[in-house]
Amino acid sequence: MNEYMKQAYDASMVNAYNNFNDGGPFGAVIVKDGKVIASANNTVLLSHDPTAHAEINVIRKASAVLHTHDLSNCILYTSCYPCPMCLGAIIWANIKEVYYGNTKEDAANIGFRDDDIYKVIRKINRQKKFDHLTLKQLDRDETIKAFEEFMKVKGSNY
Repeated sequence: MNEYMKQAYDASMVNAYNNFNDGGPFGAVIVKDGKVIASANNTVLLSHDPTAHAEINVIRKASAVLHTHDLSNCILYTSCYPCPMCLGAIIWANIKEVYYGNTKEDAANIGFRDDDIYKVIRKINRQKKFDHLTLKQLDRDETIKAFEEFMKVKGSNY
């Protein structure tokens, strides 16, 4: 497994150790010049903040560490394909390279609505592409384990 994706996966598993009472099985890491700048997991339930997704949390942390909103020289590794809100934040932060483990369909299979939101967006505006952004799947065979653990703990009625 890629070392940075492993750290994103480890961050996604943080909530598994607390029965996912802090948030969903999502983790993210931001790397600059081969060094991890920040790591975060989903804290939506813990913080009572619907924007506290792993990607948003890690962008906030990295921006604080680097004292800038411009993360154009950084790479984001995330355990799952970013939801539209997170993808928007990634674009606003000027992150040009993103690696994700699980798909938005995987997230839908465990009860998250990311794929539905993308469908609404496509209906509204036939999905414009951003040529400056690269999204590549990486290590799904490993990152899916957090989702599997989530389903064991939370069950199919989440």
